Amino acid sequence: MKSSITQRIEKLRTFIQENQIQAFIIPSTDPHLSEYVAPHWKSREFITGFNGSAGTAVVTLKEAGLWTDSRYFLQATEQLDGTGITLYKEMLPETPDRVSFLATTLNAGDCIGIDGKLFSVHQVELLQKELEAHQLNLNILEDPMTTVWENRPSLPTEPAFLYDIAYAGKSCSDKVALIRSELKKNQTEALLLSSLDEIAWTLNIRGCDVHCNPVVISYLLIDQESVVWFVADSKINAEIEAALREQNVSIYSYEKVEAYLKGYKGRTISIDPHKTNYAIYSAIPPTCQIHFDSSPVTLLKSIRNETEIKGIYSAMKKDGIALVRFLKWLEERIPSEEESELSIDRKLHAFRAEQPFYIGESFDTIAGYKEHAAIVHYSATESTNATLKESGFLLLDSGAQYLDGTTDITRTIALGELTQEEKEDYTLVLKGHIALAMAKFPLGTRGAQLDVLARMPLWQKGLNYLHGTGHGVGHFLNVHEGPQSIRMNENPVVLQPGMVTSNEPGVYKAGSHGIRIENLILTCAAGEGMFGPYLQFETLTLCPICKKGILKERLTEEELHWLNNYHQTVYTQLSPSLTTEEKAWLSHATSAI
Repeated sequence: MKSSITQRIEKLRTFIQENQIQAFIIPSTDPHLSEYVAPHWKSREFITGFNGSAGTAVVTLKEAGLWTDSRYFLQATEQLDGTGITLYKEMLPETPDRVSFLATTLNAGDCIGIDGKLFSVHQVELLQKELEAHQLNLNILEDPMTTVWENRPSLPTEPAFLYDIAYAGKSCSDKVALIRSELKKNQTEALLLSSLDEIAWTLNIRGCDVHCNPVVISYLLIDQESVVWFVADSKINAEIEAALREQNVSIYSYEKVEAYLKGYKGRTISIDPHKTNYAIYSAIPPTCQIHFDSSPVTLLKSIRNETEIKGIYSAMKKDGIALVRFLKWLEERIPSEEESELSIDRKLHAFRAEQPFYIGESFDTIAGYKEHAAIVHYSATESTNATLKESGFLLLDSGAQYLDGTTDITRTIALGELTQEEKEDYTLVLKGHIALAMAKFPLGTRGAQLDVLARMPLWQKGLNYLHGTGHGVGHFLNVHEGPQSIRMNENPVVLQPGMVTSNEPGVYKAGSHGIRIENLILTCAAGEGMFGPYLQFETLTLCPICKKGILKERLTEEELHWLNNYHQTVYTQLSPSLTTEEKAWLSHATSAI
């Protein structure tokens, strides 16, 4: 594998020379700027061998580097070993950014190439300015992988399917009417959508083009008179065609989007410069005025309607039943030392698959035992697969796609004897989780203003984590969605009733252990307070939090009350659907401390 990586890099260098550039940048995304991509667009993984979801490769005629964040430091170190590719750890003071690296590696006047379909308008304009400051140039090129990547996977061909209004809560025409209303407010005639989750939500369409994310690769153009969906012919059957015709949606081939835009006669069009690739933007004719705005769909779909909220309650209950059965099974199996990170992943999948409306996983399960849990996005392989024993922590981060909702949960489970350090770290993470879960705050509050609640117990002991505390979750859509977030980085989007977000503080100590506790939370009204309405969180996830690692004396009375009350809710909601033996196990797992 390592030798094939070097051969691929050499092929890319041939492309670089033939196009008279001196470097090429390869991101992790696709033409829709997606976080997770279809195999056809896993170019960065193909070139480097690193398969984490986030990272950017830079290849010059003499050097190659990969930039990635703290979630993947350990994974990238292992996967890049022996490839000749240097790992650059983002957000560390000693790490140069990509432009600084290029400025010190190349000469004034040199050119850097990119595929214009894999970078947003905002990214290209920013990159151009940064390169110009170092007397470097940017060239927009075609995809080099058409020649570099032999036996490249084809674009997905699986058909799309309709998402019933019984789960969506609103029809496609109702959603289009809302979007058109927002366009009128912004004095814009048309909206071009590139984000796959926004298109799926608008059309009430789902698919299987991206692993674990039920989206369809396509573009969507909405104006006051028409809706045009650009999608591969293989995606459309008679049922979809008839349903969309009823909603006044026209269908064009996916590859015709640029040609269609070049002939567009509208006077104004809105695009999100952060979510629209540069090549698509460049196809819009100069006669059409382009408005750079955040897509109104991002916020509209993040606020769940009553049907969607009812659905996520149902999905959480099904998920909780599966998890309780799994945790009971796991507890009984551990003494045998016959289970491993991979085997429990398969077993958890089997328990979930028994539940009604189960479609698949919402992301690949992270099952990390002991030191593997310190790798934030660890993925077990046959060579790393650890056997579980009666000691230490198992971190299990998993989720499911049900027709009525998407779940995402992390539990850190004590399999046996723990060290004092493990107990202290676990208790600190739990305290942070509870602090955020109990938050009450005025309308207009941003996630960045609440992030400190989850971190403070850790900060007081000199500990921290470098990932966000909370991300938005889609409705039978992507497990990571915006626009809201809870993290240290500033995000101007305020939290609003109906938003579903994760609550997942953690701590990770390389070579020792990793801890994360995650539930999904719903933003709800909390009545009137000083200067206006207040909001609070309702915890949606229904699953016991492991009590074996808790140092009870470190919890306040208020924290103990929250934990005991949460566990009582879990038991009340799940026990009617369990067997006598499962009820007994859950009763013990949720008993008050």
